[in-house]
Amino acid sequence: MTESLFAEASQRLDAALQHISISEDAIEHLKYPKSSLQVSIPVRMDNGSLKIFQGYRVRYDDTRGPTKGGIRYHPNVSLDEVKSLAFWMTFKCAVMDIPFGGAKGGITIDPKQLSKFELERLSRGYIDAIADFIGPDVDIAAPDVQTNPIIMGWMMDQYNIIQRKIVPAVITGKPLSMGGSLGRDTATGMGTFFAIEALMPKFQVTPKDTTVAVQGFGNAGSVVAELLCRAGYKVVAVSDSKGGIYAQDGLDIPSVRQFKNSTRDLKAVYCEGTICNIVDYRTISNEELLALDVDILVPAALENQITESNADGVRAKYIFEAANGPITAAADAILAAKGIHVFPDILINAGGVTVSYFEWVQNRSGLYWTVDEVNDRLKQKMVTETERIWSIAQEKSISMRTAAYVHALNRIGAAINAKGNRDYYVS
Repeated sequence: MTESLFAEASQRLDAALQHISISEDAIEHLKYPKSSLQVSIPVRMDNGSLKIFQGYRVRYDDTRGPTKGGIRYHPNVSLDEVKSLAFWMTFKCAVMDIPFGGAKGGITIDPKQLSKFELERLSRGYIDAIADFIGPDVDIAAPDVQTNPIIMGWMMDQYNIIQRKIVPAVITGKPLSMGGSLGRDTATGMGTFFAIEALMPKFQVTPKDTTVAVQGFGNAGSVVAELLCRAGYKVVAVSDSKGGIYAQDGLDIPSVRQFKNSTRDLKAVYCEGTICNIVDYRTISNEELLALDVDILVPAALENQITESNADGVRAKYIFEAANGPITAAADAILAAKGIHVFPDILINAGGVTVSYFEWVQNRSGLYWTVDEVNDRLKQKMVTETERIWSIAQEKSISMRTAAYVHALNRIGAAINAKGNRDYYVS
C-alpha cells in the first residue's frame, strides 16, 4: 500500500470541509490523534516458550466524551490501521450523537494459531499493558474483528483485578452474565438492516424485487444477510475469508448460518431441524462476489476491498458499508461516475457502537433493558440519523458519505468551539 490508511481516511474529511463552515481551531484539532500507545505483550506459550506480541491503542478525540472503540486481533493490525479506525470512530460517534469520542485497539496476531489458554493469556496481558490508558470515564473498549464476548470478559476481569473493584462499564460487548447488553451481538448487522430499510423506499425499491450480495459472513454480515432474507430480499451470494457461494434463485440464509455455525463451512443448504441438505449453488471468490450483477452489495469484511483496480467491475446499484473503510477514496470517485449510490460506514455500521453505548449506560445505571427495548432504541437512532444525513445530501447535492462527515463535523466543531476558539480570543 503506497499511501497510509490514515492518509486515505483523511481524504474524506477534506471533501466534507468544502461544504461546511468550521473554525480553524476545530480543523487543526482533528488533524492528529489525542494519544497513541504501542505496547509489547509477553505471553508464555503452551510449549513453555516466550513470545512477544505487539499491541496498540489509539484515542483519537475526546471532545464530546470518553473515547470508544473496539479491539481487533488480526495479522495486519498496525499503528496506522488502528489510528485510521479511531479516526472513523470519532466521526461515527458524532454521526449517531453518542457522547463519546473515537478510539481503537488491536494486536498483531492470527488468533486461530493460538490455543484458548494462549489467547486468554494474551488478552489479559494486553489489558495489563494498557490499563492506565483506559477506563469507563476515559476510554471504553469493545469487540472488533476476531474478538468476541469471551475475550471481552477476560479483559474486563483483568481490569477488575488491577483496579481491585468491579468496573463493568470499562468494556462493552461482554457476556450477559458479566453485565453485557441484550442485542449487542447482533447490533452492527441490525443497524445496517434498519438503514437499508429506511433508504431503499427513497429509490422506489421493494424487497421482493431486490437482489443482495454480502461480502463477509461474520458477526455483521451474517446478521444483516439473515435479516434481509427474512424481510423478503433475495440474498443470492455470501462469502467468508475462504470464498463465497452463489445461488441465482437466492440462498436460505438462516439455514446457511446454522450450517456455518455447526461446521465452520460455508455452503448453500436447506435445514430442517438439525438436518441440513446441500442444494445447488456455485462457488465464487470474494473478488467475483464484488462484481456480481445485484441491486445491493454489502461489504462486511475488512477495509480496502473495493479499490481503484476493481471498482470499474462493480455492478451493484447500491452499496452499504457494513465494514470499516471497505472502499478507497479513488474507488469512490469511480463508483460515483458509474451512478452507484454508496452509503458510508460511519453511518451504516454504527449500530455496534450505538448498542455499546446502551450497554455502558446500563452498566452505569444498574438498570438493564429487554432485547426489544434495545432494538427499538437502536432503530430510532439509526432511522433518525439516516434521515438527517439524507436531507443534508439532498440539500447540498453531495454524496451520502460527504453528508455524513458534514453532519459529524457540525457536532464535533460545536463541541470544540464551546471550549473557546480563535474568534473568542481575537476581536
